Amino acid sequence: MPMTTRRTRWQEAGSSKNYGKRFAELVSAGEDIDGEARLADTLLPRGARVLDAGAGMGRVTAALLRRGHDVVAIEPDETLVRQARETYPGLPIQERDILDLDPDDGPFDLVVCVGNVMVYLAEGTERAALHAMRAVLGENGRILIGFHLQDRPPHAHAYTAAEFEADLAAAGLRVDLRAGTYQLHPANEAYGVWVLSRARNEAGS
Repeated sequence: MPMTTRRTRWQEAGSSKNYGKRFAELVSAGEDIDGEARLADTLLPRGARVLDAGAGMGRVTAALLRRGHDVVAIEPDETLVRQARETYPGLPIQERDILDLDPDDGPFDLVVCVGNVMVYLAEGTERAALHAMRAVLGENGRILIGFHLQDRPPHAHAYTAAEFEADLAAAGLRVDLRAGTYQLHPANEAYGVWVLSRARNEAGS
């Protein structure tokens, strides 16, 4: 399987050490870091197959495993993969980029891509990443995506909701739901949460 070599915005930011440390401290302190996972769980039948794309230190994967799902985690940052394995021994995480996904990796009932993953991709690869996630969906599979629209972290892409939804359409995806938080508060201009599925306007899709 070829590995993506294009430098991402996340690599440019050099944020993995601080990110991992912050979430490790939250986990150690017993803080609630399962908001995304709780929403993901409501979208799924019991024992569903899930891809955590851009899994970071594995907190969403771990939470969904506890809820009885079959989860595969991929994360291209070696530092975060190592920390995920230390924080959650036995976690099924692979050092791998979203752009390296193959349709044969699926099918998944849900692809989870949260925590600003979309705004830290390599410049100009957003549509390719959406295509790659769409390609591994099962027949009724969905994608859960969330990222900051305002107050973005350093080096993150200034991705507007309109630009994102144009990229979704180009990638053959439709918006089933848009909200402003993982607790499904109304859509706003600060943070975007989307539930997506395959667009049905293509023959056989």
